[in-house]
Amino acid sequence: MSQSTPTREVARRAFASEFNDAGYTFKESDDERAPVYLLLPTGESANRVFFVGTLTEREDVGEDNEYWRARIVDPTGTFFVYAGQYQPEAASAIRELEPPAYVAVVGKPRTYETDDGTIRVSVRPESITEVDATVRDRWVVETAERTLERVAAFEDDGNEYARMARDQYEIDPETYKAAALSALEDLDESDELAGTDGGSTDAPVDAVDAPGS
Repeated sequence: MSQSTPTREVARRAFASEFNDAGYTFKESDDERAPVYLLLPTGESANRVFFVGTLTEREDVGEDNEYWRARIVDPTGTFFVYAGQYQPEAASAIRELEPPAYVAVVGKPRTYETDDGTIRVSVRPESITEVDATVRDRWVVETAERTLERVAAFEDDGNEYARMARDQYEIDPETYKAAALSALEDLDESDELAGTDGGSTDAPVDAVDAPGS
């Protein structure tokens, strides 16, 4: 019976700067239903991602049907999130949120090629939850820690995904170490949203089944 129950992939934490530099996707089996992974430049596979940032803009870009595009920024860059009729809960959340707002997002990476051959990366959300600054700050700290761990392990002989990253990307992983350290420094600056921290901060983050991500 356990074979008929699919294993839920871990949601990886990554900053926008690294996520947007990723463009290579792969499968680990020939099964047409096998999960598709995005290869992060610091040497990690990501079938799902988890990030927290500030929703700065949202727009219904659909023609015949509602299709929402959201811009969500973290200390390093911007995530683009798209939700339509096949992500009704996420689309509803984007529709009802008023920017600026802190949000936690779990979703799947999606890549597409532009007319000039550039690979763009976006997120198809599974869930979008409004959170407070404390949750955002904790995500920044945890994501910085994960990023620094991946960079430190990049040269390990047994790091298969790091080898793949070296083959696919011409990017020095130290770039993401610098971004992570800069993000930590940004936490000392003034909060970009007015108001004070409040409310429960455990539920949104703990709801993500991403241990060790």
